[in-house]
Amino acid sequence: MNAFRVLMIAAALSTSSSLAATYTVKSGDTLYSIARATRVDAPTLMKLNRLNSTTIQVGQRLNIGGSAAPVVNRPAAPQPQAAAAPSRGGVFVRSAANRWLGIRYVLGGTGGGGIDCSAFTMNVFRSLGINLPRTAAAQWRSGSPVSRRDLRAGDLVFFNTMGRTASHVGLYVGDGMMANANSYRGRTVVEPLFSNVYWASRYNGARRVLN
Repeated sequence: MNAFRVLMIAAALSTSSSLAATYTVKSGDTLYSIARATRVDAPTLMKLNRLNSTTIQVGQRLNIGGSAAPVVNRPAAPQPQAAAAPSRGGVFVRSAANRWLGIRYVLGGTGGGGIDCSAFTMNVFRSLGINLPRTAAAQWRSGSPVSRRDLRAGDLVFFNTMGRTASHVGLYVGDGMMANANSYRGRTVVEPLFSNVYWASRYNGARRVLN
C-alpha cells in the first residue's frame, strides 16, 4: 500500500464523527490495507465484523475495535512507486504462519497435534479468511501462476518430491525463505528456498491466492 493510500485512510479515520471506531470502505481498499492503517490485524478485523472471507464492499462500515487513535496530519514527502510496501498481505501471512511453526509433522494431520504440508498452508490461509483445498495437488490448481522472479510473501510454492507435480507445498515468506511442514525435519519450519539444493531441484512453480 503506497503512502497516498495510507494518508487517505488516516484522513477518513480522523474525520469520522468523534473518532468513532468504525471505518467506511472506499474504492481501492482491501482488508489488509485497512488493517495496516488502523493497526488492527486482519484476523481481528474479520472477527470483529463476523466476516467469513477477506472480501469487503465499497460503502461497508467496519468495526475497528475501540476508539480510533488521533491522527496527526503531516505533509508527506512524494515517494516513487518503487518505494511502496511490497505485498499488501505479506505481514499478515507471516504472522499467521508463525502460529503454526514448530508443530509436529504428521501425514494426514490437520490440527495442533500434528500437521502435513497442505494442512499447514490451508490453516494459515483459513486464519486470513481464505479457504484452500485440502491437498497440495488441489492447491496447485488454485489462484494464478507466479514466476519465480515475481514471488512475494503469501505465495504458495510447489515441489515434486514423490515423482509427481505438486506433491509438496510450502508458503513463501519473503527474502528467499519458505515455511512448510517438513517430514524430514519432523515439524513445521522456515528454511531457504532456492539456496537449498533439495528444494531448488524439485521446484514446480508458484500460485498466488492472496492479491
